[in-house]
Amino acid sequence: MTTTTPARTTARMAALVSEIRKVVDRGLAPDLTAYLVGERLAPHLGEPELLTPEQCEGHPDRYRQHILHTEPDGSFSVVALVWLPGQETSIHDHVSWCVAGVHEGAESEVRYRLAPAAGPGGAARLVPTEEVVNGQGDVCGFAPPGDIHKVRNSCRTTAISLHVYGADVGRLGSSVRRVYPEPTG
Repeated sequence: MTTTTPARTTARMAALVSEIRKVVDRGLAPDLTAYLVGERLAPHLGEPELLTPEQCEGHPDRYRQHILHTEPDGSFSVVALVWLPGQETSIHDHVSWCVAGVHEGAESEVRYRLAPAAGPGGAARLVPTEEVVNGQGDVCGFAPPGDIHKVRNSCRTTAISLHVYGADVGRLGSSVRRVYPEPTG
């Protein structure tokens, strides 16, 4: 993943950030915060004036993260992830609640859970639970635990998704807490 900072904020992005701030400032439970932020994000997806042309640029080798906003108190961040065809994440979980909405294109997501170890002294194993394809306008949200997934661009064109994290991605560099190996067998 490559990370860049925004050249400027559009008026529509500023309005979205204001709406998100009102939800986050309520101090609700993480899963409820994610749900309400998702409701605020959905109407903005697909709107051409949401992102600048520079914030829609991908990278030929890996998906690209454009940091669009980090709240001064670190309570949330908004990023655009730009995916060229076939680009994907590793299997990972997050440091905080997260909301993702597809702005353009389509993304496939495989969700996982940790299953208990088969015997004494064994390690928990990763089990796929669901695969979904999210198209333009689709929103999903989650909060740890239960947020293990892998995401990839599943269309033949560029895919762009907006992500809101309950953390300061500008300071952390990413919202990823842990990366998991691909399950075997």
